[in-house]
Amino acid sequence: MDTTVSQFTTLLQEHHIKLEAAQLVQFEQYYTELVAWNEKMNLTGITERDQVYMKHFYDSLTLSIYVNMSEAERLADIGSGAGFPGIPLKICFPHLKLTIVDSLSKRITFLQHICDTLQLKDVTLIHGRAEDIARLTEHRDAYDVVTARAVARLSLLNEFCLPFARKGGLFAAMKGSDPAEEVREAKRSLKELRAELTKVESFTLPVEDSARHIILIRKTMETPAKYPRKAGVPAKSPLI
Repeated sequence: MDTTVSQFTTLLQEHHIKLEAAQLVQFEQYYTELVAWNEKMNLTGITERDQVYMKHFYDSLTLSIYVNMSEAERLADIGSGAGFPGIPLKICFPHLKLTIVDSLSKRITFLQHICDTLQLKDVTLIHGRAEDIARLTEHRDAYDVVTARAVARLSLLNEFCLPFARKGGLFAAMKGSDPAEEVREAKRSLKELRAELTKVESFTLPVEDSARHIILIRKTMETPAKYPRKAGVPAKSPLI
């Protein structure tokens, strides 16, 4: 086991996450394919191996420190890009039924390749806008945990993501810098979308010493019929 993988596994073990050899192989395959595909399409600006393991893989898995993934069955990752945090969480917690929604078809093509290469089961990849997919019966008010990583401001993210969460389910917005202003700005969207702020977890990404925040929001009732609004409208007129 080299230094990068050793550091990765040690950090996870500190949070009682133990990876089997097969899972470590999956992470290495993921890294190899990410870098290879990144040469022909823009997936990430981070390509150094130790950086990918820390800033993408470990960073994605920090969600499981604050959300009990063992109790979740259905996970939705909205605007997943190159598969973060959804794919690392699926590797670590194979029981999860993962749905990834992304608006760019070539990213979905990449993610399908990753799922095939890593032999991941129970993963649904959807090319489309979150506003449209959240209106489909099979996805609306349906997921135990919904997440998005550094996609947009919270007032906008709430309208994109909360319609996917079931009543009593959790939306976890993964952020970098202090989201205090975003949280204040998002009060109206929480009220309109029938949800409440549970907690904002703050921590520092190891080695990098960079700030991370996870905003935890509990959905209290089913999504009102008028939300989400038509694709493009929330971005032009956020609920603030």
